[in-house]
Amino acid sequence: MEINLKRMLNDFSTIVSFTRTPNNGCTRFSYSYEDRQTREYLISQMEELGLSIKVDAVGNIRATYGMEIKKSSIMVGSHIDTVKNGGEYDGLTGVLVALEIIRVLKEEQVKISRPIELIIFAEEEGSNFGVTMLGSKVLTGKCGTADLKKIKNGEGDSAYDIAKSFGLRVDHAEEDVLVNEEVDAMIELHIEQGAVLETQNKSVGIVQAIAGMKTFKITLEGDSNHAGTTPMDLRQDPMAGAATIISHIRQVAKTQALPTTVATVGKIICQPNISNVIPQRVEFFVDVRDVDSEGIDLIANALTEKVNAVTTEDNLQGKIEVIGESNPVKLSSRITHAIEKTASERGYDYMKMNSGAVHDAAMMANLTDVGMIFIPSMGGKSHSPDEYTREEDIKSGGDLLLHVIKRLAVKTKETNQTSR
Repeated sequence: MEINLKRMLNDFSTIVSFTRTPNNGCTRFSYSYEDRQTREYLISQMEELGLSIKVDAVGNIRATYGMEIKKSSIMVGSHIDTVKNGGEYDGLTGVLVALEIIRVLKEEQVKISRPIELIIFAEEEGSNFGVTMLGSKVLTGKCGTADLKKIKNGEGDSAYDIAKSFGLRVDHAEEDVLVNEEVDAMIELHIEQGAVLETQNKSVGIVQAIAGMKTFKITLEGDSNHAGTTPMDLRQDPMAGAATIISHIRQVAKTQALPTTVATVGKIICQPNISNVIPQRVEFFVDVRDVDSEGIDLIANALTEKVNAVTTEDNLQGKIEVIGESNPVKLSSRITHAIEKTASERGYDYMKMNSGAVHDAAMMANLTDVGMIFIPSMGGKSHSPDEYTREEDIKSGGDLLLHVIKRLAVKTKETNQTSR
């Protein structure tokens, strides 16, 4: 029993064509015209399969095969939104593999003992509002209607208003929250978005943990002045202070933190941003991630100490704000064991690994047993038009997930012994 790659690639080509930036990657934001096209196509495929379909308050799609089985479901899926000029495979691969698995189970008339639920999370990337995993946060009760009214895009439009204008019943967000025991297990197949599997020549990664993250906004204010007439010892230069802090945090992450700790500054805002003027104000953002909270805390403490030292030494005003955070998540040993056993039985050359990127699966971990399967990203490229995963790797990962789902959802002596 295996997935039909040709059929799934047809799904790919159809949905990839729904992009706002043709010939320059995929741009498919949640609540956009392209998102609506994709949803309509996928729902048409679900209807052909006779699935029971529900679209919740923020646009999460839950489509169930075997609705008549009154047991907690096996949930499988990912997301369909992208970053601007993103790749073809991020999120979409997991959704289309899940859809194809249900097709195969139905065609092969496999007698399942649990419903299989295809989940498509809305607004995973955060491209609209700068808040990642919005759909899964609403689904798991971590974000409600009041929060949606406060979350706004760059134009000042709230997530509440945009979802409502998209035709969603956003006022009912609290009614759609998952409850304990509603889902027996959740598995997400995803491209790795890194180069580990490729460099290690492994076909599959079995994810053990998903990194937590904390994002800091650092604001430094000094005294804007002429670049040529102000002596170095009389300057209050926030850009120089920022450079000192950024360099320090990089060194701490490399030499003093845990081996799994990473810290990144990817955005700097300078005012007035003129080449021959000492800046008045500099803002920069520090993204810290680790599968161990200790590593995140270590960088946070080092950052606070260094900001305080630099502002004092350089006579600057400084402020540190935490603007986003999530906890590290260790994935279910029950599900990772099931994935590993299946991979071993079927001869996969796999490795155990962690995820440095956040995923909707992490939001589900406090409600059910969660697992993740990674497949290789060539060159480690992701979130860019160069993102590429080979067809044979999609087929390999899809077949593995199919047999994991079969192991979890088909009643056998083994599953009876290992059920929750």
